[in-house]
Amino acid sequence: MSVSTAAIDPSVCAPLPVLGQDVTVPLVTGGEVTYAALDYAASAPALQRVWDDVAAYAPYYGSVHRGAGYLSQLSTDLFENSRRTVAEFLGCRAEDQVVFTRSTTDSLNLLAAAVPANCQVFVYETEHHASLLPWRDAQVTYLNAPRTPGQAVETLERALADRDPYGPALVCVTGASNVTGELWPVKELAAAAHAHGARIVLDAAQLAPHHPVDIAELDVDWVAFSGHKLYAPFGSGVLAGRADWLQAAEPYLAGGGASRKVARRADGGVDVDWHTTAARHEAGSPNVIGVYSIASACKALTEAGFDSLVAREQELVSRVREGLAEVPEVQVLSLFGDDAPRVGVISFVVRGWNSSHFAAALSAEYGIGVRDGLFCAHPLVRTLLGSDPQDPGECGAPEAEPGERSLNAIRVSFGAGTPDEHIERFLRAVSELVREGAQWKYRTEDGRCVPDRGEAAQI
Repeated sequence: MSVSTAAIDPSVCAPLPVLGQDVTVPLVTGGEVTYAALDYAASAPALQRVWDDVAAYAPYYGSVHRGAGYLSQLSTDLFENSRRTVAEFLGCRAEDQVVFTRSTTDSLNLLAAAVPANCQVFVYETEHHASLLPWRDAQVTYLNAPRTPGQAVETLERALADRDPYGPALVCVTGASNVTGELWPVKELAAAAHAHGARIVLDAAQLAPHHPVDIAELDVDWVAFSGHKLYAPFGSGVLAGRADWLQAAEPYLAGGGASRKVARRADGGVDVDWHTTAARHEAGSPNVIGVYSIASACKALTEAGFDSLVAREQELVSRVREGLAEVPEVQVLSLFGDDAPRVGVISFVVRGWNSSHFAAALSAEYGIGVRDGLFCAHPLVRTLLGSDPQDPGECGAPEAEPGERSLNAIRVSFGAGTPDEHIERFLRAVSELVREGAQWKYRTEDGRCVPDRGEAAQI
């Protein structure tokens, strides 16, 4: 999978309008500044286009699938048309199903509940917890972190060659790391999986917002992603791909919408005839607005032109990496090395700084929102930091005081809505904090590093 780095015309590929771009926040040192949202990897701001589409539909909201009234029929059409839009966005095959869920985590737990008995699951230790942890009822093989894309393929091939060749098998892999932003060799991994009779699910939570994802072209069996990373933060997600395992499994949730027919038996029990369509795993009243927001975001990204969006983002990636490289105290985390293609997700540590202290100073003194912690990828971050897997530390909760080294990192992430000024402010802030130190005193409160509001004077 390659990413274009061709020069772009800024007048043609401007940042896409997003909500919150004019929001101002107070600085602990006095005054206000426009907020720089650089935590896209956690939740990207909603596109203005998505918000406008949802606002236009909201007065027409109605129950889905079970209402005879006009608004119910309109909402049902919108819901199912959204399914078709997502299928087109993902390049789904004719026989694939698109199931709407709450998030990537929900999607992968749904698939985990649907894997056949005695399924062997292969997952790299580098995965986000959403794809690392759901496979509790399967036989799981955790693969060590590879240091090159080729090593990732070789590691998988060796593991699959040693498996029971007669049982079902599933490989779970990320498309773009939520820690390093590096792109994984998805197509090559899919080929290796299929060559050994295994299936593969792609965690595209960090890939889909930054890069085209085509199920047929990548030849993966399933794709999972979240709306709140795709500029549509309304608590919806997608699991798209092969229908057979999903149709054969018990419904993920039992209830209305998943069943076609329910009848009492003479012995007092209940017989249920479940749907075989995506509805089988969509019990209950669906999140119509969330689903529509995903479809709206898919349309917006497609119409904006992914090639131009990717090219502009790559310029931002290059600018951030070059700027951080100018600060000797900064160590950027990477599995595959400096030349690896990546999306707008970069994690780093600063020598002599507690990561939470540094992130808190970026926020309080510069109005910049980043993320610090282990990013719900504890084994990967600890591997990248060279610490023992058993070392203490929780996701987002440092255990060191300000100024002390921590086992956490700092992550800056950006995308289609990021203005150039936010990137320049971030790089200036990093340089100033390292060179001059923080202007305020900070303390740890409830596991977070925060400005000490009792200190009126700067330090």
